[in-house]
Amino acid sequence: MKKILTLALVLVAGVAQAQSSFVKKELVNRILVLQQAAIEQTAQTLVARPAMQLQQQAAMALQTRVPPEKREAAAKLVQQDLKQYVEEVGPQVRQQAVKLGPSTIGALLEEKFTEDELKQLITIIESPVNRKFMQMGGDFERALGEKLVAQTQSLVAARVKVLEQAVVKHLGLPPPADSKAAAPAGKTPKK
Repeated sequence: MKKILTLALVLVAGVAQAQSSFVKKELVNRILVLQQAAIEQTAQTLVARPAMQLQQQAAMALQTRVPPEKREAAAKLVQQDLKQYVEEVGPQVRQQAVKLGPSTIGALLEEKFTEDELKQLITIIESPVNRKFMQMGGDFERALGEKLVAQTQSLVAARVKVLEQAVVKHLGLPPPADSKAAAPAGKTPKK
């Protein structure tokens, strides 16, 4: 009889744990939906960063290395390329960020918060639990950013390279030194 009672308690505890785990996952999913805009913003920031850096470099080059009569036309071409880069790469990186949300932010939420805390987080924005959640923002961003960079690095790097080349061309500047290193094998540069 004692064995049957023990077995019954173990089974009940297992069912309760499974229900709790399911409820916790649902709460985490709800939070991810509520935080989707912030996740997408993280991705957009990662995409925009190299474009902003190139824009700053192009602005300096326009003022110092491009003849005044060619500056306006070159600036427009640079702006078009920067805009095209953000419009093409941004949605892809944002989509990947949302896709990675459950395995990064969601995993951290499940690990660091109880079911009750997740409920409070959803319903009471000004609660102490919300402060805890907000403090983890850096961890979320770091976790998502690391995976997002790893999974989209080749896409972004390739497009940034093309963008750099277009900007250099629009500005009428010689190609960067690393472009010369990529010359076909067997050809020696003229001295």
